[in-house]
Amino acid sequence: MPVIIQQIKASLDCDKDNVIRMALKKTDLSFSEVSDASIYKTSLDARKQNDIHFVHSVIVTLRNPELEKIICDKNACCSYVESNRLSPVISKNKRNGEIVIAGFGPAGMFAGLVLAEYGYRPVIFEKGEAIEERVKTVHEFWTGGKLNTNSNVQFGEGGAGTFSDGKLTTRINDPLCRYVLEKFVEMGAPKEILSKSKPHIGTDNLRNVVKAIRERIISLGGKVCFNSEINEFEIKNDTLVSVSSNGKDINCQALVLAIGHSARNTFGKLLEKGIFIENKPFSVGARIENLQSDVDNSLYGKYAGNSLLPAGEYQLSHREKDGRAVYTFCMCPGGFVVPSASEENGVVTNGMSEFLRNQKNANSALVVSVSEKDFGNEPLAGLEFAQKLEQKAFKLAGSNYSAPATDVGAFLDDSRFSKNIIKPSYQRGVEKCDFNKLFPKEIADMMKIGIRKFSSQMRCFGDTSAILTAPETRTSSPVRIRRNEKFESISTKNLYPCGEGAGYAGGIISAAVDGIRIALKIMETYAP
Repeated sequence: MPVIIQQIKASLDCDKDNVIRMALKKTDLSFSEVSDASIYKTSLDARKQNDIHFVHSVIVTLRNPELEKIICDKNACCSYVESNRLSPVISKNKRNGEIVIAGFGPAGMFAGLVLAEYGYRPVIFEKGEAIEERVKTVHEFWTGGKLNTNSNVQFGEGGAGTFSDGKLTTRINDPLCRYVLEKFVEMGAPKEILSKSKPHIGTDNLRNVVKAIRERIISLGGKVCFNSEINEFEIKNDTLVSVSSNGKDINCQALVLAIGHSARNTFGKLLEKGIFIENKPFSVGARIENLQSDVDNSLYGKYAGNSLLPAGEYQLSHREKDGRAVYTFCMCPGGFVVPSASEENGVVTNGMSEFLRNQKNANSALVVSVSEKDFGNEPLAGLEFAQKLEQKAFKLAGSNYSAPATDVGAFLDDSRFSKNIIKPSYQRGVEKCDFNKLFPKEIADMMKIGIRKFSSQMRCFGDTSAILTAPETRTSSPVRIRRNEKFESISTKNLYPCGEGAGYAGGIISAAVDGIRIALKIMETYAP
């Protein structure tokens, strides 16, 4: 089993061979004892601007396997590589219907891929379009204001992550994370995502990868049906027995519900059917844009502009004594703020970057946590809270999918809109707006606190010329569809709530891992 040697500090220009030499020296290993060695992970340490450097992990395979334990016991910096291979337990229990997946974002996609690879031939329904058509539809909305409520930034092949930075970072610690990354590379993603501590795939690469995954599923006998929303559920004796899409009924042994955080109509239908749903906290706010060069200067100091350094990115947070938090989220270096509405008469913003992250502006969500004390305790109260904010923004900005905007100076001091603002990247255009009229006072005040706090941590954050574009409301699902230890709904057998929309993930990787876990559980329960 390979061994990982961690915490290898190296200068920015230190090459791969020297990094490996440093790792071997650290563990008193000789080249003759090693059959293979390579860089496993690389992270950037920019905490001190006078000492910016990389920190590497090196993976080594030893010629003598007996040495592995000795090396790991002797050196605190060494550990074994956790296996990320799937080892499914395949049931012999005959099933009486199809394995159906609703939604073809990361959760549904990886559930479908794993099931297909083990002979289950899943039937997948996606409300939106295949990626080729979806890209055209989204651009029609961005340039002309024609919104397709079934296929947009939120709905369609690849899910909401397709039009994002394609971040592949996650807070969960699971060997399946590596499995997902390796599958992405197998499907055409840049190999470097395997070794970066903060990998991203970029919206441009992600579009090709999701198409490749779809083609793999189909080649293995699975079905992927686009422009096909599951619009009816038949439940008997608290057991899901069939679903309906486009007027066609399908006997269903298991439904993986991977519908994403914006499937508001479906949440309502599930509630009507008696499926247990509860509200959960989420966050709302705006997108803040700075010049990427200013972000780089704030983070890297004299090293800014060094070609060996990635585009600067940040993650900032602050919590008040009452528990309310303000933080940055989904930061997109060298990217765009994109129109992300999925419902008529509502404005939604999100961030997107291509793989090279080479656009002039950096943007990030600046969001404030909201909970029952803000919107009440009904199951869909959070959903309705966000919806009302989106509709209010639509009206304030002229009812044409332009977005309300203000500069940081005007927002903090309640002053007039500055003439010297950073050019906003939101393609539908922005309208000057008093954010105190858009957001509830508690949220607006907390955003102001965040800007002032974060300016002391990153110099450029509070520049008066920075632009705020609102609202950011789709940070995470406003509901949770509760499930048991078998991953089934606590109220409905054969229903498997999955991914971000069900309240069990937050991002591409964690959603994909959740989809895999459910696929493995279905395999334990039913035969192919």
